[in-house]
Amino acid sequence: MPLHHLSFSTILHSLSQTPHRLRRRALVTWTPEQELNQVRERSGADMKRKLEWYDLVSLGVGGMLGAGVFVTTGRVAHKVTGPAVFVSYIVAGISALLSSLCYTEFSVEAPVAGGAFSYLRITFGEFVGYFGGANILMEYVLSNAAVSRSFTEYLSSALGSQNPNSWRVEVHGLAKGYNQLDFPAVVLVLLLTLCLCHGTKESSMLNLVMTVFHVIFFGFVIVAGFCNGSPRNLVKPKGLLPFGARGILDGAAIVYFSYIGYDSVSTMAEEIRNPSKSLPIGIAGSVLIVSTLYCLLALALCSMIPYNEISAKASFSSAFQKKVGWKWASNTIGAGASLGIVASLLVAMLGQARYLCVIARARLVPLWLAKVHPSTGTPMNATILLGLFTASIALFMDLEIVLEMISIGTLLVFYLVGNALVYRRYVRVGRNRPLPTLLFLLLLTSSSIGFSLSWKLEEGYWWGLALFGGALVLITAFFHYRVPCHHRPPEWSVPFMPWPAAASIFLNVFLMTTLKAKAFERFAVWSFVITLFYVLYGVHSTYHAEEMEMERGIDQGDANPPSPHDQQAAKLDVQAP
Repeated sequence: MPLHHLSFSTILHSLSQTPHRLRRRALVTWTPEQELNQVRERSGADMKRKLEWYDLVSLGVGGMLGAGVFVTTGRVAHKVTGPAVFVSYIVAGISALLSSLCYTEFSVEAPVAGGAFSYLRITFGEFVGYFGGANILMEYVLSNAAVSRSFTEYLSSALGSQNPNSWRVEVHGLAKGYNQLDFPAVVLVLLLTLCLCHGTKESSMLNLVMTVFHVIFFGFVIVAGFCNGSPRNLVKPKGLLPFGARGILDGAAIVYFSYIGYDSVSTMAEEIRNPSKSLPIGIAGSVLIVSTLYCLLALALCSMIPYNEISAKASFSSAFQKKVGWKWASNTIGAGASLGIVASLLVAMLGQARYLCVIARARLVPLWLAKVHPSTGTPMNATILLGLFTASIALFMDLEIVLEMISIGTLLVFYLVGNALVYRRYVRVGRNRPLPTLLFLLLLTSSSIGFSLSWKLEEGYWWGLALFGGALVLITAFFHYRVPCHHRPPEWSVPFMPWPAAASIFLNVFLMTTLKAKAFERFAVWSFVITLFYVLYGVHSTYHAEEMEMERGIDQGDANPPSPHDQQAAKLDVQAP
């Protein structure tokens, strides 16, 4: 019986059963086959399989290739790395590629729209899946609201205004940071919401057109930069590495967030005609393309002007003005950045609706959010709800105070997916014990934290870097040679396991430790809120749904319907080919 149909006394009885139901539900997993069939049927109509590999590459590039690179590159080059900022993009790109490989293996084996939520749920159970899904959904909504507000700033710049708030309405009496109403951002979000409701293929074609123009724009900036630059600027005034190796890694932690967006591609898995072929090309291909463009863009900027003369704000337009006197450069960059923001926002809003749809299929939020419209083949309810929610936040909230919380939530999910891939590869219930793998993951995380903290403490802690860095390599090598791999997906799998997943885990931990303490405080509050929601609603909703399905199985003559104990016994089991 749905929770909203229960009487008050029944709700109180359900809450009194919370400890029992948590034991029954929190660690229950589903197999990829159940996710693809039994769970997906709860949406009613199927999503339409219309996407090809080039659609995925376009969506991945469009999702990542936003305006952030124009904001971060100059600031990082001037204050953190010097001319070697392109090396920071390479390091960040390697980290993004490793995480994307983990996503790819899961998405090929379980091509469902839930992304990280589904991958964690089939590996670590319902609660971990819900926790990861809630965090990635929070990241999507908040970052989309922030990106839509930056669209207004870049669009006003493209039209010649120097005041970023010129198109906003200031309301006196509201707190600072909440008093600039951004109606253009609201209109943009609502228009994209309508587009996404119409159909995924149509949205993909719109994104493809915008992404092509955006890549051409990037190419123009790169070519113009190199034509008006000089290699001498890369080594003066203090060489290629004025801030040393530390500057490169610290810079990588900052520019890494220009890569966030590739995970949206994995949420398209139910709408792809040939997932096993298209997903690896779409996810890894888009990361490689974007990495190349970012590195060339950073090189072009640093070759035009010495790093100590780069403006921390509007770095590209100011460089063109100083070097070749192109005063129209700020207008052109504003127009190109605006186009990139629209493409990035389209892909992110596409992904967030599919995350919520699959979380609703699991009954962790109301089931009506899982419904797929039979004519358009899109999760319309989830798309409209999140569109309205994003628009309302974008209207008034300046999201500078939560940007780092967005980052920590994203990195945590990428970290969990890396752990989940190792667990699925090396643990098979009934064949081997999970303890060696769990111990490896614990030691790997502990060593990563030790290395990262030693790096942050700077002076006099090089012994910590050597100790924990050596431990990372030795632990991974020992695990590789002593623990056999029990599962390798036949369609596509990450090569050289467990090294890529271990490197992804380390890099995500390292990048998390670069964030400020306030980010962890806000994240702790958010974690408490979503855990409380799971305890008060999610676990009871899934428990009642399980009872209904068992009763339905008995009514249909199934003498042995699957019980939660059967699911619990099959916990973390992988269907071997």
